[in-house]
Amino acid sequence: MTSLTGLTAGGGCAAKYSAARLDELLRGFVPVEAENLLVGLSPADDAAVYKLDDERAIVFTLDFFPPLVDDPATFGRIAATNALNDVFAMGGTPLLALSIAAFPEELPTEVLGAVFAAAAEQVRAAGAILAGGHTIRDVEPKYGLAVVGTVHPDGIWPKSGAQPGDALFLTKPLGTGLVLAAKGDIGAAVEQMTTLNAAAAEALRPFLPNAVTDVTGFGLFGHAHEMAERSGVRIVIDDVPALAGALEAARDGVRTGGDPRNREFAPVDADGASDELLALGYDAQTAGGLLISLPSDKELSLAAEFRARGLFLARIGAVEDGAGVAVR
Repeated sequence: MTSLTGLTAGGGCAAKYSAARLDELLRGFVPVEAENLLVGLSPADDAAVYKLDDERAIVFTLDFFPPLVDDPATFGRIAATNALNDVFAMGGTPLLALSIAAFPEELPTEVLGAVFAAAAEQVRAAGAILAGGHTIRDVEPKYGLAVVGTVHPDGIWPKSGAQPGDALFLTKPLGTGLVLAAKGDIGAAVEQMTTLNAAAAEALRPFLPNAVTDVTGFGLFGHAHEMAERSGVRIVIDDVPALAGALEAARDGVRTGGDPRNREFAPVDADGASDELLALGYDAQTAGGLLISLPSDKELSLAAEFRARGLFLARIGAVEDGAGVAVR
């Protein structure tokens, strides 16, 4: 079987451009004034949102990366999940997707076919249609999607709305990067990376969260840093749920390429936190869960709803007055 990961320098969301450098690159870069552009680059979020009328807005995102597993179908499914989850993180519903693909011509066509077919299946599972795309030649394989979805203009979930007094939740455990890098049993990591955030978003929607983002390449601490900074609050994290094998890998010194870049981008107040806990919080996730900031008086009801649906939910901290991210 063709080794897809052998053709890459680093795969999955760990291949993201440094968040610190991206901030510098985009600083001051704001789109032309547009009354109906509800979410753009000021501040940036998980997707762009454009209002069509009082009842409808378009959610638009794209995401692609090199392979992080060797099986082509699994790669296609993971890449599609990761892109589709941006729409769910904005409170939206996917509608239409287009493939973004780059592959060496030397790869057998059945490899590409398996990637495309698995991605199309995942798009259908999200309630959308894969309607085409664009493929170029490249020495390093890459695949992803551009996704269009819809959301009510009053139902957008920004990452900039966290309020003091909120409780903080996560809908998937952490550690996909560490588990993959350890090169042991990756079954649980693959299952998580191919699980759409659709069910979690559906369960969350009636609770009107203040802020939501999905945890991907910048790690939990990086995405919490974005939420805290853009909301003007301090986020305190006191629990970090881990995938089986992730903390063990961290204790053995396993780190991913995204780890140092995420530490540079999102320093945290972490007096007394263990090295493996910090490694878990900075680990670049692919198709990670939703990070949710919700009024604390809704905590018990939210937990009961997720439990009734058989969905994972962990309370990981709280939102306070102040700035930055603290790990206790």
